[in-house]
Amino acid sequence: MRKRLRGVYMKSYISVVLLVSLSLLILGAAFAGMSYSFISRERTEDMLSTAKTSGGILRAYAQQDDSGLGSINIRAILSWVSSMSGCHLLVTDAQGVVVNCSDRDTGCPHLGMTVPAAAVAAVNRTGRFTARSDLGGVLPGKSFVAGVALPAGPNQGCVFISDNAGRMRGTWWSLAEIFIFAAVAVIILALFISYLVTKKLTRPIKEMSDAARSYSKGDFTPRVRDVDGDDELSELAEAFNAMADSLERSERSRRDLIANVSHELKTPMTTIAGFADGLIDGTIPREREEEYLKVISSETKRLSRLVRGMLDMSQLQSVTPMELASRSFDLLEVVCQSLLSLEQKITSRGLDVDTVLPEEPVIVTGDGDAIAQVVHNLLDNAAKFADPGTNITLKLWREEGRAYVSVANRGETISKDELPLIFERFHKTDRSRSQDRDGVGLGLYIVKTILDSHGSHIYVSSREGLTTFVFDLKLAKAKNTNE
Repeated sequence: MRKRLRGVYMKSYISVVLLVSLSLLILGAAFAGMSYSFISRERTEDMLSTAKTSGGILRAYAQQDDSGLGSINIRAILSWVSSMSGCHLLVTDAQGVVVNCSDRDTGCPHLGMTVPAAAVAAVNRTGRFTARSDLGGVLPGKSFVAGVALPAGPNQGCVFISDNAGRMRGTWWSLAEIFIFAAVAVIILALFISYLVTKKLTRPIKEMSDAARSYSKGDFTPRVRDVDGDDELSELAEAFNAMADSLERSERSRRDLIANVSHELKTPMTTIAGFADGLIDGTIPREREEEYLKVISSETKRLSRLVRGMLDMSQLQSVTPMELASRSFDLLEVVCQSLLSLEQKITSRGLDVDTVLPEEPVIVTGDGDAIAQVVHNLLDNAAKFADPGTNITLKLWREEGRAYVSVANRGETISKDELPLIFERFHKTDRSRSQDRDGVGLGLYIVKTILDSHGSHIYVSSREGLTTFVFDLKLAKAKNTNE
Protein backbone atom coordinates (compact mmCIF):
# COMPACT_ATOMS: atom_id res chain seq x y z
CA MET A 1 0.00 0.00 0.00
CA ARG A 2 2.82 2.42 0.82
CA LYS A 3 4.45 1.68 -2.53
CA ARG A 4 1.17 2.36 -4.31
CA LEU A 5 0.74 5.54 -2.27
CA ARG A 6 4.22 6.70 -3.15
CA GLY A 7 3.39 5.85 -6.75
CA VAL A 8 0.33 8.10 -6.63
CA TYR A 9 2.36 10.87 -5.03
CA MET A 10 5.20 10.62 -7.57
CA LYS A 11 2.81 10.33 -10.50
CA SER A 12 0.96 13.44 -9.40
CA TYR A 13 4.22 15.30 -8.75
CA ILE A 14 5.81 14.27 -12.06
CA SER A 15 2.60 15.05 -13.95
CA VAL A 16 2.59 18.61 -12.60
CA VAL A 17 6.30 19.05 -13.40
CA LEU A 18 5.89 17.69 -16.92
CA LEU A 19 2.83 19.84 -17.50
CA VAL A 20 4.62 22.99 -16.39
CA SER A 21 7.74 22.10 -18.40
CA LEU A 22 5.73 21.28 -21.52
CA SER A 23 3.77 24.52 -21.16
CA LEU A 24 6.97 26.52 -20.86
CA LEU A 25 8.50 24.66 -23.79
CA ILE A 26 5.53 25.46 -26.01
CA LEU A 27 5.47 29.03 -24.74
CA GLY A 28 9.23 29.31 -25.33
CA ALA A 29 8.92 28.03 -28.88
CA ALA A 30 6.13 30.48 -29.59
CA PHE A 31 8.10 33.30 -27.95
CA ALA A 32 11.22 32.45 -29.93
CA GLY A 33 9.41 32.47 -33.24
CA MET A 34 7.37 35.59 -32.55
CA SER A 35 10.25 37.57 -31.03
CA TYR A 36 12.64 36.68 -33.87
CA SER A 37 10.01 37.62 -36.43
CA PHE A 38 9.27 40.85 -34.60
CA ILE A 39 12.96 41.82 -34.30
CA SER A 40 13.55 40.99 -37.98
CA ARG A 41 10.55 42.98 -39.09
CA GLU A 42 11.37 45.98 -36.95
CA ARG A 43 15.03 45.91 -38.00
CA THR A 44 14.08 45.68 -41.67
CA GLU A 45 11.73 48.63 -41.34
CA ASP A 46 14.52 50.63 -39.66
CA MET A 47 16.91 49.70 -42.46
CA LEU A 48 14.41 50.74 -45.13
CA SER A 49 13.85 54.04 -43.37
CA THR A 50 17.61 54.60 -43.10
CA ALA A 51 18.05 53.70 -46.77
CA LYS A 52 15.32 56.14 -47.88
CA THR A 53 16.78 58.92 -45.77
CA SER A 54 20.27 58.21 -47.09
CA GLY A 55 18.96 58.13 -50.67
CA GLY A 56 17.44 61.57 -50.31
CA ILE A 57 20.68 63.01 -48.91
CA LEU A 58 22.77 61.32 -51.58
CA ARG A 59 20.61 62.60 -54.42
CA ALA A 60 20.85 66.16 -53.06
CA TYR A 61 24.70 66.00 -52.90
CA ALA A 62 24.95 64.28 -56.26
CA GLN A 63 23.10 67.11 -57.94
CA GLN A 64 25.58 69.64 -56.49
CA ASP A 65 28.70 67.55 -57.16
CA ASP A 66 29.72 66.94 -60.76
CA SER A 67 31.54 63.75 -59.79
CA GLY A 68 28.19 62.01 -59.21
CA LEU A 69 27.28 59.18 -56.82
CA GLY A 70 30.81 57.80 -56.77
CA SER A 71 32.40 60.88 -55.22
CA ILE A 72 34.43 60.90 -52.04
CA ASN A 73 31.90 63.22 -50.39
CA ILE A 74 29.13 60.68 -50.99
CA ARG A 75 31.33 57.98 -49.47
CA ALA A 76 31.87 60.15 -46.39
CA ILE A 77 28.13 60.53 -46.01
CA LEU A 78 27.66 56.76 -46.39
CA SER A 79 30.35 56.06 -43.78
CA TRP A 80 28.72 58.49 -41.37
CA VAL A 81 25.32 56.82 -41.81
CA SER A 82 26.96 53.40 -41.40
CA SER A 83 28.59 54.40 -38.12
CA MET A 84 25.28 55.75 -36.83
CA SER A 85 23.14 52.79 -37.89
CA GLY A 86 25.63 49.97 -37.62
CA CYS A 87 24.78 48.83 -41.15
CA HIS A 88 26.69 48.64 -44.42
CA LEU A 89 25.45 50.69 -47.37
CA LEU A 90 25.91 50.24 -51.16
CA VAL A 91 24.94 52.62 -53.95
CA THR A 92 24.31 51.22 -57.46
CA ASP A 93 23.46 52.76 -60.75
CA ALA A 94 20.35 51.94 -62.72
CA GLN A 95 21.91 48.64 -63.97
CA GLY A 96 22.83 47.47 -60.45
CA VAL A 97 26.56 48.15 -60.68
CA VAL A 98 28.02 49.25 -57.32
CA VAL A 99 29.36 52.81 -57.66
CA ASN A 100 29.95 53.62 -54.00
CA CYS A 101 29.79 52.11 -50.49
CA SER A 102 30.23 52.97 -46.84
CA ASP A 103 33.75 51.53 -46.57
CA ARG A 104 36.19 54.24 -45.45
CA ASP A 105 39.20 52.92 -47.37
CA THR A 106 39.51 53.91 -50.98
CA GLY A 107 40.18 50.36 -52.07
CA CYS A 108 36.59 49.22 -51.65
CA PRO A 109 36.23 45.68 -53.06
CA HIS A 110 32.53 46.22 -53.90
CA LEU A 111 33.11 48.82 -56.60
CA GLY A 112 32.25 47.54 -60.03
CA MET A 113 30.40 44.47 -58.73
CA THR A 114 26.86 43.94 -59.94
CA VAL A 115 23.81 43.39 -57.71
CA PRO A 116 21.44 40.65 -58.96
CA ALA A 117 18.98 41.94 -61.52
CA ALA A 118 16.06 40.53 -59.50
CA ALA A 119 16.89 42.83 -56.60
CA VAL A 120 17.14 45.87 -58.87
CA ALA A 121 13.92 44.90 -60.63
CA ALA A 122 12.11 44.56 -57.29
CA VAL A 123 13.27 48.04 -56.26
CA ASN A 124 12.24 49.56 -59.60
CA ARG A 125 8.89 47.78 -59.52
CA THR A 126 7.80 48.20 -55.87
CA GLY A 127 10.20 50.83 -54.57
CA ARG A 128 11.67 48.45 -52.00
CA PHE A 129 13.52 45.14 -51.63
CA THR A 130 13.98 42.99 -48.52
CA ALA A 131 15.64 39.62 -48.23
CA ARG A 132 18.30 37.62 -46.48
CA SER A 133 20.95 37.44 -49.17
CA ASP A 134 24.60 38.08 -50.16
CA LEU A 135 23.41 40.03 -53.23
CA GLY A 136 25.04 37.64 -55.66
CA GLY A 137 28.42 37.63 -53.89
CA VAL A 138 28.64 41.36 -53.38
CA LEU A 139 28.43 40.87 -49.64
CA PRO A 140 30.82 38.50 -47.84
CA GLY A 141 27.95 36.41 -46.43
CA LYS A 142 24.21 36.24 -46.11
CA SER A 143 22.85 39.28 -44.34
CA PHE A 144 19.54 41.04 -43.85
CA VAL A 145 19.32 43.32 -46.88
CA ALA A 146 16.94 46.16 -47.68
CA GLY A 147 16.95 48.27 -50.84
CA VAL A 148 15.16 51.40 -52.03
CA ALA A 149 15.25 53.48 -55.20
CA LEU A 150 17.01 56.79 -55.27
CA PRO A 151 14.72 59.77 -55.82
CA ALA A 152 14.02 60.30 -59.53
CA GLY A 153 16.82 62.10 -61.39
CA PRO A 154 19.14 61.88 -64.36
CA ASN A 155 21.40 59.34 -62.59
CA GLN A 156 18.73 57.12 -60.99
CA GLY A 157 20.03 54.16 -59.02
CA CYS A 158 19.49 52.16 -55.81
CA VAL A 159 20.64 52.21 -52.21
CA PHE A 160 21.11 48.81 -50.53
CA ILE A 161 21.65 48.55 -46.78
CA SER A 162 22.71 45.32 -45.03
CA ASP A 163 22.99 44.20 -41.43
CA ASN A 164 24.91 41.20 -40.17
CA ALA A 165 22.50 38.37 -39.23
CA GLY A 166 24.69 37.51 -36.23
CA ARG A 167 24.13 40.94 -34.70
CA MET A 168 20.38 40.54 -35.06
CA ARG A 169 20.56 37.08 -33.55
CA GLY A 170 22.54 38.59 -30.68
CA THR A 171 19.69 41.00 -29.99
CA TRP A 172 17.21 38.14 -30.12
CA TRP A 173 19.40 35.97 -27.89
CA SER A 174 19.50 38.71 -25.25
CA LEU A 175 15.72 38.54 -25.07
CA ALA A 176 15.84 34.74 -25.10
CA GLU A 177 18.22 34.77 -22.11
CA ILE A 178 15.72 36.83 -20.15
CA PHE A 179 12.96 34.38 -21.05
CA ILE A 180 15.12 31.35 -20.16
CA PHE A 181 16.02 32.88 -16.81
CA ALA A 182 12.34 33.56 -16.10
CA ALA A 183 11.39 30.03 -17.27
CA VAL A 184 13.95 28.40 -14.98
CA ALA A 185 12.68 30.49 -12.07
CA VAL A 186 9.10 29.48 -12.87
CA ILE A 187 10.06 25.79 -13.08
CA ILE A 188 11.84 25.92 -9.73
CA LEU A 189 8.88 27.70 -8.17
CA ALA A 190 6.48 25.22 -9.78
CA LEU A 191 8.53 22.29 -8.43
CA PHE A 192 8.36 23.71 -4.92
CA ILE A 193 4.66 24.60 -5.05
CA SER A 194 3.69 21.30 -6.70
CA TYR A 195 5.64 19.46 -4.01
CA LEU A 196 3.70 21.21 -1.27
CA VAL A 197 0.32 20.90 -3.04
CA THR A 198 0.81 17.26 -4.00
CA LYS A 199 1.96 16.39 -0.51
CA LYS A 200 -1.08 18.12 0.96
CA LEU A 201 -3.40 16.37 -1.50
CA THR A 202 -1.95 12.94 -0.82
CA ARG A 203 -1.79 13.36 2.98
CA PRO A 204 -5.50 12.49 3.49
CA ILE A 205 -5.09 9.48 1.19
CA LYS A 206 -2.13 8.30 3.25
CA GLU A 207 -4.11 8.83 6.45
CA MET A 208 -7.02 6.84 4.96
CA SER A 209 -4.60 4.07 4.03
CA ASP A 210 -3.11 3.96 7.53
CA ALA A 211 -6.57 4.15 9.11
CA ALA A 212 -7.87 1.32 6.90
CA ARG A 213 -4.98 -0.89 8.04
CA SER A 214 -5.84 -0.06 11.65
CA TYR A 215 -9.49 -0.91 11.00
CA SER A 216 -8.46 -4.29 9.60
CA LYS A 217 -6.76 -4.97 12.97
CA GLY A 218 -9.86 -3.95 14.94
CA ASP A 219 -8.72 -0.45 15.94
CA PHE A 220 -11.40 2.04 14.80
CA THR A 221 -10.01 5.13 16.55
CA PRO A 222 -7.88 6.72 13.76
CA ARG A 223 -9.51 9.54 11.79
CA VAL A 224 -8.54 11.63 8.77
CA ARG A 225 -7.46 15.15 9.72
CA ASP A 226 -7.58 18.34 7.68
CA VAL A 227 -11.10 17.80 6.33
CA ASP A 228 -11.88 21.52 6.19
CA GLY A 229 -12.77 22.76 2.74
CA ASP A 230 -15.38 22.32 0.05
CA ASP A 231 -13.46 20.27 -2.51
CA GLU A 232 -13.97 16.62 -3.44
CA LEU A 233 -11.05 15.42 -1.31
CA SER A 234 -12.50 17.09 1.79
CA GLU A 235 -15.87 15.48 1.06
CA LEU A 236 -14.13 12.11 0.70
CA ALA A 237 -12.33 12.60 4.02
CA GLU A 238 -15.59 13.57 5.75
CA ALA A 239 -17.34 10.52 4.25
CA PHE A 240 -14.42 8.33 5.37
CA ASN A 241 -14.63 9.68 8.92
CA ALA A 242 -18.41 9.16 8.92
CA MET A 243 -17.85 5.59 7.78
CA ALA A 244 -15.26 5.13 10.53
CA ASP A 245 -17.72 6.44 13.13
CA SER A 246 -20.35 4.03 11.84
CA LEU A 247 -17.88 1.13 11.92
CA GLU A 248 -16.82 2.04 15.43
CA ARG A 249 -20.43 2.16 16.59
CA SER A 250 -21.16 -1.14 14.85
CA GLU A 251 -18.10 -2.75 16.40
CA ARG A 252 -19.06 -1.42 19.83
CA SER A 253 -22.61 -2.69 19.35
CA ARG A 254 -21.29 -6.05 18.18
CA ARG A 255 -19.09 -6.41 21.24
CA ASP A 256 -21.89 -5.31 23.53
CA LEU A 257 -24.24 -7.73 21.81
CA ILE A 258 -21.83 -10.63 22.21
CA ALA A 259 -21.23 -9.73 25.85
CA ASN A 260 -24.94 -9.34 26.58
CA VAL A 261 -25.97 -12.48 24.71
CA SER A 262 -23.23 -14.43 26.48
CA HIS A 263 -24.46 -13.10 29.80
CA GLU A 264 -28.11 -13.87 29.05
CA LEU A 265 -27.34 -17.36 27.73
CA LYS A 266 -24.95 -18.17 30.53
CA THR A 267 -27.49 -18.10 33.36
CA PRO A 268 -30.20 -20.38 31.90
CA MET A 269 -27.68 -22.76 30.37
CA THR A 270 -25.84 -23.06 33.68
CA THR A 271 -29.15 -23.70 35.45
CA ILE A 272 -30.25 -26.29 32.89
CA ALA A 273 -26.87 -28.10 32.93
CA GLY A 274 -26.67 -28.09 36.74
CA PHE A 275 -30.16 -29.42 37.31
CA ALA A 276 -29.83 -31.97 34.48
CA ASP A 277 -26.58 -33.29 36.01
CA GLY A 278 -28.28 -33.40 39.41
CA LEU A 279 -31.12 -35.47 37.99
CA ILE A 280 -28.70 -37.83 36.23
CA ASP A 281 -26.33 -38.49 39.12
CA GLY A 282 -29.13 -38.65 41.70
CA THR A 283 -28.08 -35.57 43.65
CA ILE A 284 -31.64 -34.24 43.41
CA PRO A 285 -34.13 -36.38 45.40
CA ARG A 286 -36.75 -38.19 43.34
CA GLU A 287 -39.60 -36.47 45.14
CA ARG A 288 -38.26 -33.09 43.85
CA GLU A 289 -37.47 -34.17 40.30
CA GLU A 290 -40.70 -32.70 38.93
CA GLU A 291 -39.93 -29.34 40.54
CA TYR A 292 -36.51 -29.14 38.95
CA LEU A 293 -37.80 -30.40 35.61
CA LYS A 294 -40.19 -27.44 35.62
CA VAL A 295 -37.23 -25.11 36.23
CA ILE A 296 -35.37 -26.72 33.32
CA SER A 297 -38.46 -26.30 31.12
CA SER A 298 -38.80 -22.66 32.16
CA GLU A 299 -35.16 -21.88 31.41
CA THR A 300 -35.42 -23.69 28.07
CA LYS A 301 -38.42 -21.55 27.13
CA ARG A 302 -36.47 -18.48 28.17
CA LEU A 303 -33.66 -19.45 25.82
CA SER A 304 -36.24 -19.93 23.08
CA ARG A 305 -37.63 -16.45 23.70
CA LEU A 306 -34.12 -15.01 23.53
CA VAL A 307 -33.43 -16.66 20.17
CA ARG A 308 -36.84 -15.60 18.87
CA GLY A 309 -36.17 -12.02 19.93
CA MET A 310 -32.85 -12.04 18.09
CA LEU A 311 -34.59 -13.36 14.95
CA ASP A 312 -37.24 -10.65 15.26
CA MET A 313 -34.55 -7.97 15.37
CA SER A 314 -32.87 -9.43 12.28
CA GLN A 315 -36.15 -9.41 10.37
CA LEU A 316 -36.96 -5.86 11.44
CA GLN A 317 -33.61 -4.57 10.22
CA SER A 318 -34.11 -6.15 6.78
CA VAL A 319 -37.21 -4.07 5.93
CA THR A 320 -36.53 -0.81 4.05
CA PRO A 321 -38.30 2.50 4.90
CA MET A 322 -39.65 2.62 1.33
CA GLU A 323 -41.41 -0.71 1.83
CA LEU A 324 -42.93 0.48 5.10
CA ALA A 325 -44.12 3.75 3.55
CA SER A 326 -46.05 1.82 0.90
CA ARG A 327 -48.13 -0.08 3.49
CA SER A 328 -51.05 1.08 5.62
CA PHE A 329 -53.32 -0.42 8.31
CA ASP A 330 -55.95 0.45 10.94
CA LEU A 331 -54.08 1.34 14.12
CA LEU A 332 -57.29 1.22 16.18
CA GLU A 333 -57.84 -2.42 15.20
CA VAL A 334 -54.23 -3.32 16.06
CA VAL A 335 -54.50 -1.67 19.49
CA CYS A 336 -57.77 -3.50 20.29
CA GLN A 337 -56.42 -6.90 19.18
CA SER A 338 -53.25 -6.46 21.26
CA LEU A 339 -55.33 -5.56 24.29
CA LEU A 340 -57.53 -8.66 23.83
CA SER A 341 -54.47 -10.93 23.50
CA LEU A 342 -53.21 -9.78 26.93
CA GLU A 343 -56.59 -9.67 28.66
CA GLN A 344 -55.99 -12.88 30.64
CA LYS A 345 -52.54 -11.78 31.86
CA ILE A 346 -53.83 -8.34 32.86
CA THR A 347 -56.81 -9.83 34.69
CA SER A 348 -54.65 -12.43 36.47
CA ARG A 349 -52.64 -9.62 38.07
CA GLY A 350 -55.76 -7.92 39.34
CA LEU A 351 -55.38 -5.00 36.94
CA ASP A 352 -57.99 -3.01 35.06
CA VAL A 353 -57.67 -1.10 31.78
CA ASP A 354 -58.92 2.43 31.12
CA THR A 355 -59.20 3.08 27.37
CA VAL A 356 -59.63 6.35 25.51
CA LEU A 357 -60.10 5.27 21.89
CA PRO A 358 -61.77 6.92 18.88
CA GLU A 359 -64.81 5.33 17.29
CA GLU A 360 -63.67 5.63 13.67
CA PRO A 361 -60.64 3.81 12.15
CA VAL A 362 -57.20 5.42 12.38
CA ILE A 363 -55.31 4.57 9.19
CA VAL A 364 -51.52 4.94 9.39
CA THR A 365 -48.57 3.97 7.20
CA GLY A 366 -46.30 1.08 8.20
CA ASP A 367 -46.25 -2.63 8.93
CA GLY A 368 -49.33 -3.64 10.93
CA ASP A 369 -47.74 -6.81 12.37
CA ALA A 370 -44.65 -4.92 13.54
CA ILE A 371 -46.73 -2.17 15.21
CA ALA A 372 -48.89 -4.88 16.79
CA GLN A 373 -45.70 -6.19 18.41
CA VAL A 374 -44.91 -2.66 19.65
CA VAL A 375 -48.33 -2.28 21.32
CA HIS A 376 -48.15 -5.84 22.68
CA ASN A 377 -44.70 -5.28 24.22
CA LEU A 378 -45.73 -1.97 25.80
CA LEU A 379 -48.93 -3.43 27.27
CA ASP A 380 -47.06 -6.54 28.44
CA ASN A 381 -44.39 -4.35 30.05
CA ALA A 382 -47.06 -2.26 31.78
CA ALA A 383 -48.78 -5.41 33.08
CA LYS A 384 -45.49 -6.77 34.47
CA PHE A 385 -44.56 -3.70 36.48
CA ALA A 386 -47.95 -2.26 37.46
CA ASP A 387 -48.87 -2.50 41.11
CA PRO A 388 -51.67 -5.06 41.71
CA GLY A 389 -55.13 -3.50 41.83
CA THR A 390 -54.13 -0.45 39.75
CA ASN A 391 -55.21 0.57 36.27
CA ILE A 392 -53.41 0.55 32.92
CA THR A 393 -54.36 3.53 30.75
CA LEU A 394 -54.43 3.05 26.97
CA LYS A 395 -55.07 6.06 24.69
CA LEU A 396 -55.18 6.63 20.93
CA TRP A 397 -55.65 10.02 19.23
CA ARG A 398 -54.82 12.06 16.12
CA GLU A 399 -52.88 15.33 16.06
CA GLU A 400 -51.33 17.33 13.19
CA GLY A 401 -51.10 14.53 10.64
CA ARG A 402 -49.89 11.86 13.08
CA ALA A 403 -51.50 9.24 15.32
CA TYR A 404 -50.38 8.86 18.94
CA VAL A 405 -50.62 5.84 21.26
CA SER A 406 -50.08 6.15 25.01
CA VAL A 407 -49.65 3.29 27.52
CA ALA A 408 -49.39 4.22 31.22
CA ASN A 409 -49.23 2.20 34.44
CA ARG A 410 -48.73 2.88 38.14
CA GLY A 411 -45.85 1.21 39.91
CA GLU A 412 -42.31 1.90 40.99
CA THR A 413 -40.85 5.12 39.52
CA ILE A 414 -37.99 4.61 37.07
CA SER A 415 -35.01 6.76 38.06
CA LYS A 416 -33.77 9.51 35.74
CA ASP A 417 -30.49 7.63 35.30
CA GLU A 418 -32.33 4.53 34.06
CA LEU A 419 -34.72 6.24 31.64
CA PRO A 420 -32.16 6.79 28.81
CA LEU A 421 -31.06 3.12 29.06
CA ILE A 422 -34.34 1.23 29.01
CA PHE A 423 -34.41 0.93 25.19
CA GLU A 424 -30.94 -0.66 24.98
CA ARG A 425 -30.48 -4.34 24.18
CA PHE A 426 -30.61 -6.66 27.18
CA HIS A 427 -30.91 -3.74 29.58
CA LYS A 428 -32.91 -4.66 32.68
CA THR A 429 -33.28 -2.47 35.74
CA ASP A 430 -32.77 -3.85 39.21
CA ARG A 431 -36.50 -3.91 39.83
CA SER A 432 -37.08 -5.81 36.59
CA ARG A 433 -34.55 -8.47 37.56
CA SER A 434 -36.55 -9.24 40.64
CA GLN A 435 -40.01 -8.99 39.09
CA ASP A 436 -39.40 -10.14 35.51
CA ARG A 437 -37.73 -13.50 35.78
CA ASP A 438 -38.94 -14.54 32.30
CA GLY A 439 -37.73 -11.41 30.48
CA VAL A 440 -34.66 -11.30 28.26
CA GLY A 441 -34.30 -7.53 28.03
CA LEU A 442 -35.26 -7.25 24.35
CA GLY A 443 -38.88 -6.09 24.54
CA LEU A 444 -38.30 -2.33 24.65
CA TYR A 445 -35.30 -2.57 22.36
CA ILE A 446 -37.50 -4.25 19.74
CA VAL A 447 -40.10 -1.50 20.25
CA LYS A 448 -37.46 1.19 19.63
CA THR A 449 -36.05 -0.65 16.60
CA ILE A 450 -39.47 -1.02 14.97
CA LEU A 451 -40.41 2.62 15.52
CA ASP A 452 -37.02 3.83 14.26
CA SER A 453 -37.53 1.88 11.04
CA HIS A 454 -40.92 3.63 10.65
CA GLY A 455 -39.38 7.07 11.17
CA SER A 456 -41.38 7.39 14.40
CA HIS A 457 -40.47 8.37 17.95
CA ILE A 458 -41.19 6.98 21.38
CA TYR A 459 -41.14 9.00 24.59
CA VAL A 460 -41.08 7.75 28.18
CA SER A 461 -41.66 9.55 31.45
CA SER A 462 -41.85 8.28 35.01
CA ARG A 463 -42.96 10.56 37.83
CA GLU A 464 -44.45 9.79 41.20
CA GLY A 465 -45.12 6.16 40.33
CA LEU A 466 -46.77 6.90 36.95
CA THR A 467 -44.79 5.55 33.98
CA THR A 468 -46.00 6.54 30.51
CA PHE A 469 -44.86 5.44 27.05
CA VAL A 470 -46.04 7.44 24.01
CA PHE A 471 -45.23 6.72 20.35
CA ASP A 472 -46.43 8.26 17.10
CA LEU A 473 -47.08 7.11 13.51
CA LYS A 474 -47.74 9.00 10.30
CA LEU A 475 -51.35 9.09 9.18
CA ALA A 476 -51.87 7.55 5.74
CA LYS A 477 -53.15 9.58 2.82
CA ALA A 478 -56.63 8.75 1.54
CA LYS A 479 -55.33 7.12 -1.66
CA ASN A 480 -53.11 4.74 0.38
CA THR A 481 -55.83 3.73 2.80
CA ASN A 482 -56.59 0.00 3.01
CA GLU A 483 -59.87 -0.21 4.90
